[in-house]
Amino acid sequence: MGIRKNWIVLIALVAVPACVRAQWLNHRDSGVPRTPDGKPSLSARTPRGADGKPDLSGLWETDSAPHEVLRRLIPGVTNGAGEEPLSQYFINILFDFKPGEEPLQPEAANRFRQRAQSFSDESPLPHCLPEGMPLVEMAPAPYKIIQTPRMTVMLYERDTTYRQVYTDGRSLPDDPQPAWLGYSVGKWRDDSLVVDTIGFNDRGWLDARGHTHTEALHLTERFHRLDFGHMEVQLTIDDPQTFTRPFTIKLHQRLVPDSDLLESFCAENEKDATHIGAK
Repeated sequence: MGIRKNWIVLIALVAVPACVRAQWLNHRDSGVPRTPDGKPSLSARTPRGADGKPDLSGLWETDSAPHEVLRRLIPGVTNGAGEEPLSQYFINILFDFKPGEEPLQPEAANRFRQRAQSFSDESPLPHCLPEGMPLVEMAPAPYKIIQTPRMTVMLYERDTTYRQVYTDGRSLPDDPQPAWLGYSVGKWRDDSLVVDTIGFNDRGWLDARGHTHTEALHLTERFHRLDFGHMEVQLTIDDPQTFTRPFTIKLHQRLVPDSDLLESFCAENEKDATHIGAK
């Protein structure tokens, strides 16, 4: 199976149909500002907490790449493998670099090429393992932010998983046990929540194409809520054992109002894995 077919198969495996995302269909959130016709006013003012900081709480989803970009990334396939919104960085974390100019260490580049030959066997996703960071943040599924003064919790619909970002002043652990989502602490810089995460294991993938990382990965996220319904998330990836230098990507996320998360588990009713690699 060729490289292109491999990651198209993977995207199909992890796709979440957009039509099943609505939960509590008859619930109208009283905390959502409305236009005169009753629709959510996503351009309304950014909400703030009692401490004056922006309140990031809400249900968020990463914007899709433009259709022309998706057609170039996945020739012959419309927006992903269905109607789910796919970020270009979900497909390729190194999208911003020209071919041949990716900041990969030589050994990491060799591993990437070798991985293409055993793509389905090595990917954690067909085996119902966690997506890891930052792939889960870019995935075509919503996640919920619950912000409190001492901790911000992120609940991901993908595999019904969670992440804790401590904002109580603690430092990152000195010798963390490697974990899929790492260990996160955050602090406010002006109106942005800056989150530092370390302590990753080396089993997660950075994107659906198969770029990976080592346990040396240090991920820095900067969450900036632009208004009520739009947020910008800047991700800086620093892994000197994989990349020749740190690099930064920028995600645009939108609020999903009057809805909620659905329970989702990879292995439930799974029927695709046995067909991977079949002729």
